Amino acid sequence: MPVSKTIAGQLENASWIRRMFEEGVRMKRERGADAVFDFSLGNPDVEPPAAVMDALRRVVASNRAGSHGYMPNPGYSEVRAAVARKLSRETGLGFTAEDVFMTVGSAGACNVILKSILDPGDEVIVLMPFFPEYQFYISNHGGRMVPVETDASFLPDVERIEAAITSRTRAILLNTPNNPTGRVYPESVLRDLQAMLARVGQPITVISDEPYKSLVYDGQRQPEVASFIANTAICNSWSKSQGLTGERIGYLALSPQLADAAALRGACAFSNRILGFINAPAIWQWVMLESLEVTIDTAPYEHKRNVLCDALEAIGYDVRRPEGAFYVFLKTPIPDDIAFCKRLAEEGVLAVPGVGFGRSGYLRLSLTIPLERIEKSISGFERAFLSLPGRNPDSGCA
Repeated sequence: MPVSKTIAGQLENASWIRRMFEEGVRMKRERGADAVFDFSLGNPDVEPPAAVMDALRRVVASNRAGSHGYMPNPGYSEVRAAVARKLSRETGLGFTAEDVFMTVGSAGACNVILKSILDPGDEVIVLMPFFPEYQFYISNHGGRMVPVETDASFLPDVERIEAAITSRTRAILLNTPNNPTGRVYPESVLRDLQAMLARVGQPITVISDEPYKSLVYDGQRQPEVASFIANTAICNSWSKSQGLTGERIGYLALSPQLADAAALRGACAFSNRILGFINAPAIWQWVMLESLEVTIDTAPYEHKRNVLCDALEAIGYDVRRPEGAFYVFLKTPIPDDIAFCKRLAEEGVLAVPGVGFGRSGYLRLSLTIPLERIEKSISGFERAFLSLPGRNPDSGCA
């Protein structure tokens, strides 16, 4: 049976993240695991908080009646109400259980809201560099991704966003803390974006994809997007904030300030079912109810960020330290990021080229590998850097 032309085309442009991860599997088989330093995939190495695992054991042991059966499309009302109370405290807005939909992670939430608002040919503005799956989420529902460059420091450029808006624009997709750059969008940028949207005067939904909301460094805090932008739909991955990426549990929350909120609630509940996710896993909804306020300890990731960035700066790389998320988005010392990633691979270091995120001349390094593996990888980064034309072999670190 032939593969559809759409999927065949998408496979050609499939995620560089997975491609490099699979390359890592091959290299480990050939060279041995100790000789390969895989920075490709954001798969947390910090174990989930004990409180979450204790809650899981309690939920399984209690085996409450009917807890494994069908539930309302948006999820269990008790869980949704708890999420709504948390969001109300954080944003200052009056979220209710009716505004919340339990989803299969943040990816599921993104697909639910896009399914609910897009007609074929509608446009979604995505800021570059970007998480590459967004283009597929949008095309899943007949939409067209409109890429818009961020500024030199990877922050949203409101003038560029405004210039990209057309009569077919239905949404702007924000991701903060950002994958791959690690930037945290400040209040000032969010206020400017809201002022622009009010000036434009057409209904545009801001989809705030927040899987890394709890993973912020240096004592910072991620400003609540919904507190500053009225037409916000929040997509959150609770499992990612707990180091439980394989469990795929999160939620979609519609701001009470959204236009036509009642109609959109009905559409999202319907979409959550017909997309095939059906519901977020029942057990993990109950675990969320018991441990909603718990988050993973970010200190190990912040320490690994510092170790890696300090070493790369000492070698001579141009480094921008991430403010959040799991990643370092590193400027490559030559313009061809694919060629430099190949050079690193010769040293056993696997990185994802920036072109896979829509920004050539960079590469992404995941902080989700053990600290000792990061430390052992530094000599490979140094050899790759010093092997470039014009580099002084005596100028690197020992």
